[in-house]
Amino acid sequence: MKRKLIGAALAGTMLAQISPAGADELRMAWWGGDSRHVATQKALELCGAKHGHVIKGEFTGFDGYLEKLTTQMAGSTEADIMQVNWPWLPLFSKDGTGFADLRNLKPLDLTQWSEEDLAAGSMSGVLQGLPVSTTGRAFFFNTTTFEKAGVPIPTTWTEFFEATASVKEKLGADYYTFNAVKETAQLLVTLAVVQKTGKDLVDPATNRVAWTPEELAEGISFLGKLVETGAIRSQKQEAADGNVNLFEKPDWAAGKIAGSYEWDSTYSKYADPLAEGQVLKPVPMLKLDGAVTDGVYRKPSMVFAISKNSKNPEAAAQILNCLLNEPEGIDALGTSRGLPASKAAATRLANEGEPEVRAANEIVMAASGPLVSPFNEHPEIRGLFIDTLEEFAYGQIDAMAAAEQIIDGTNDVLADFD
Repeated sequence: MKRKLIGAALAGTMLAQISPAGADELRMAWWGGDSRHVATQKALELCGAKHGHVIKGEFTGFDGYLEKLTTQMAGSTEADIMQVNWPWLPLFSKDGTGFADLRNLKPLDLTQWSEEDLAAGSMSGVLQGLPVSTTGRAFFFNTTTFEKAGVPIPTTWTEFFEATASVKEKLGADYYTFNAVKETAQLLVTLAVVQKTGKDLVDPATNRVAWTPEELAEGISFLGKLVETGAIRSQKQEAADGNVNLFEKPDWAAGKIAGSYEWDSTYSKYADPLAEGQVLKPVPMLKLDGAVTDGVYRKPSMVFAISKNSKNPEAAAQILNCLLNEPEGIDALGTSRGLPASKAAATRLANEGEPEVRAANEIVMAASGPLVSPFNEHPEIRGLFIDTLEEFAYGQIDAMAAAEQIIDGTNDVLADFD
């Protein structure tokens, strides 16, 4: 009888430990593919059991997610925990009040992120989202092509232009050492300006463009030099071929386009199509003469935020901390959202992921550069930048006129967020 009473007491204690706090059910929303859905549901089950909460998953593909989240945020019906695309932070929380202030939630171990990471997830100095993973642009070069031409992989832009001349002389005029179309062209111009000035596009103190027209014009002229020297194909050539994705181009597969500037996490997308014997490697940042920084474009791939309307934000914080910092969540999520930004997760998953992706990510994380504003990826600003660069490429405007057009248009968009 005594044994039965003890057993009943233990059962009661265990039930109390695993029952949801206040019997409230938490909700978490995210986008992704099937593998991410499965990993996240498993992580929520394990973290829920550990901390005594039940979490309902609300998941979908990327298409339509922003529209759904916008509707929910407007009606205060959003999930307790949300996966938010980093560039959307200004859209939902331009003054730092759109989501819960994560610094006020004790269950979160914020020491697992650098201050730079936390700043990237902040708006108006208020922590609105925790970076799930950190990504950035890295240089990938086809070492086979350079070896075939008998020239080393360049380590500076000066060496790059010298190598380009040698490759074209030894292998033919139809060989190109780089690729720059649309978004990549924009980010190469950004790289050139940031390296020379040490400034991001947006000055956080004024919420206006930090670059002068002269500084941006120099960066645009750098893009022009890539075309003039035959390092990249012209916009006219790209358009004539239908603006095909780089990884779908036969010349890329054959090594006749020998380099690009891509997200570190996309290595396989560009390496897999290469013909047998072609080798693609990530390399350290190329720098311009007189550069004051590497100019790395590093950002959170996405953030996890907590609703300011959550009825149980402490419980949501427990689950969020488990997903990103505790073994149960770390192991279940793995690298389904990229190489993790949390130090605890990065240490635990030290051997996960492709070696080349890890090498590219290490280059990105080690490089220097100013904090990147999410406004760099605002749809109107990005569209304006890319469209203006196309006007420049077709000779409709010169570099200075293009710079002034980009700066004026960008400032008009930024003014809406004052």
